[in-house]
Amino acid sequence: MKTALVLSAGGMYGAYQAGAWKVLSQVLKPDLIVGASIGALNGWAIAGGCAPDELIDRWLNLKQAAGYRLTIPRSLFSGVLDAGPLHSAIGEIYAGFQPKTEFALVVTDLLKLQPRMILGDQVTARHLAASTAIIGLFDQVRLDDGRVYSDGGLLSAAPIWAAAQLGARRIVVLNVLPVPPSIIAKTFVAGMRWLAPNRPTHDPELEVITVMPPGLLGSFKDMLYWTRANTEAWIRRGEDDAGRALKTFHV
Repeated sequence: MKTALVLSAGGMYGAYQAGAWKVLSQVLKPDLIVGASIGALNGWAIAGGCAPDELIDRWLNLKQAAGYRLTIPRSLFSGVLDAGPLHSAIGEIYAGFQPKTEFALVVTDLLKLQPRMILGDQVTARHLAASTAIIGLFDQVRLDDGRVYSDGGLLSAAPIWAAAQLGARRIVVLNVLPVPPSIIAKTFVAGMRWLAPNRPTHDPELEVITVMPPGLLGSFKDMLYWTRANTEAWIRRGEDDAGRALKTFHV
């Protein structure tokens, strides 16, 4: 039975996924890895053979995301924050790994408000950047097909549906964003999902195992900006939650 690891959107909360993966990797060897937004970056590294301790070390030293310079939007599809430092980190991760395990990421076609899955052999650094392009904050990304793409978690934080489409019947989900991190974000995301003509869904008969915190890991600002203190705390939380989860199911 094909087993998938699905990693959700969640900005800097993604450090939790690194901690959880360190525990799960001891017993879980997924056939497929699917990610959205920050989960796409973590997933790309994991699929490329990044050791759990190395992934954690990368998170502990992600100083590029400690601050973003405010910028004046140049167009309708521009953001108010300079994503240059983030794109630099994305370039490093992309160049450092190539998938050894089947991989896919999700982006959102902004004008159609439809999710699109990109398979590993088609993924470029621009696809990774598109999947992390939070609407309104960062520039949206125009890909080779000429269309503009946005954050892969906009319509569904954890792309279980994509893993199912690729044949997975058993799915382990690391979901760091069970709910949006603020009232404004919750209202905006709910509106986008209401407007979307086809919201992604999955077969309820799938075996889905979810590891996630019981509530938000922090504020919207915490989700957006890296700090070492938050990162260390979330890594430990991911390790603890994954450890407890292993006692209740067989991976």
